[in-house]
Amino acid sequence: MRRLARLLAILLLSPAASALRADDWAHWRGPLGNGASLDATPPVEFSATKNVRWKMEIPGRGSSSPVVHSQRVFVTTAVPVAGKEGAFDFRVICLDRATGRELWSRSAVTATPHEGTHQTNGFASASPCTDGERVYAHFGSRGLFCFTVDGEPVWDRDFGDMKVRNGFGEGSSPTVHGDLVLVPWDHEGPSMLFAVDARTGKTVWETPRDEPTGWCTPLVAVDKSGRKQVVMNGQNAARGYDLATGRELWRCAGQTQRPCASAVAADGVAWVTSGFRGSFLGAFNLAGDGDLEGSGNVLWTRAKDTPDVASPLLSNGRLWFFKEKSGLLTCVDAVTGTPLWETARVEGVNNTYASPIAAGGHVYLADRRGTIAVLEDGPVLKLVATNDMGEGVDATPAAAGSQLFVRGERHLFCMESE
Repeated sequence: MRRLARLLAILLLSPAASALRADDWAHWRGPLGNGASLDATPPVEFSATKNVRWKMEIPGRGSSSPVVHSQRVFVTTAVPVAGKEGAFDFRVICLDRATGRELWSRSAVTATPHEGTHQTNGFASASPCTDGERVYAHFGSRGLFCFTVDGEPVWDRDFGDMKVRNGFGEGSSPTVHGDLVLVPWDHEGPSMLFAVDARTGKTVWETPRDEPTGWCTPLVAVDKSGRKQVVMNGQNAARGYDLATGRELWRCAGQTQRPCASAVAADGVAWVTSGFRGSFLGAFNLAGDGDLEGSGNVLWTRAKDTPDVASPLLSNGRLWFFKEKSGLLTCVDAVTGTPLWETARVEGVNNTYASPIAAGGHVYLADRRGTIAVLEDGPVLKLVATNDMGEGVDATPAAAGSQLFVRGERHLFCMESE
């Protein structure tokens, strides 16, 4: 029954479910967008040399996460162009899952960014996603690009140039669901949420957003009546949009400035959080309509110790999240908001950009210096292992099958027990 429930969840929420498998990790937040794998059992002890199935150097720079479908691993990067100051070759790379061998590498576009970026952020921060037939790579102001999983160009879209707060750079990832690719476009100009046809790249709908710069990724969620909606964070409000039309269904104010964390959802509830110059976490009933502030559709809220860059993890009825960009970890009951523990220090985890993930009964926490701590996925804080990758890790790992894929500053690692 548990296996059947998991498969039904995939059919309900996963993009192009017929082409995906339970052990794929086709989006940077995993099969259901919550950071948890359904069936993966990766190793808990590893390093740059231990339990490494393969290790491949990735040219250029990027903090986008790898995604996995069947026997392919996809990753994006921005490679400086020799002899052209400030120019980059924005590339999508496909590796063989078994060996790490490069299957193909395609240049999406060569361009000189019109704005700079934060010193900790490159120009390939948005993670790709795949529906098992095509892979979609978003390079922000450089465009959205679609390739077949065999590397053939299909279409591309240019949405214009973003103007980003304080020159921090771009990085919101797209989401594919069925025949739609959802493209977030929050910046200091006219902000939008786009839905384009996954087969053609043509706009299906676009919805204006009264929002300044944000780095959140759209999440497709389902309320208890079966209505599908797109949950988006924002500085002015968390919102839900009808997936079919883009019409705003609900909103609730309370988020902090320039939100980065993406929402998670399950059982008709979405949890939305932010943690820059303030703290907010709210649990919202997706059946609500209109302005939810002060209504019973706001199930609970929290005003301390919420994450900044990293998104929360939802696993086994528990929410896990860091305080701001620190490694101080809090875990709460997702239904009630009751803390199981708060701001606990985890060995080796002090500065975090990558989001926590869960797989095989464990939670994986990556520190920017390259430490990956492994905890039990349970109601009591228990450290299982502390691992050192030998290079910095800003990208969220991906868990698929018996493997863990970790993108470091220079390499992509495939970890698997020997």
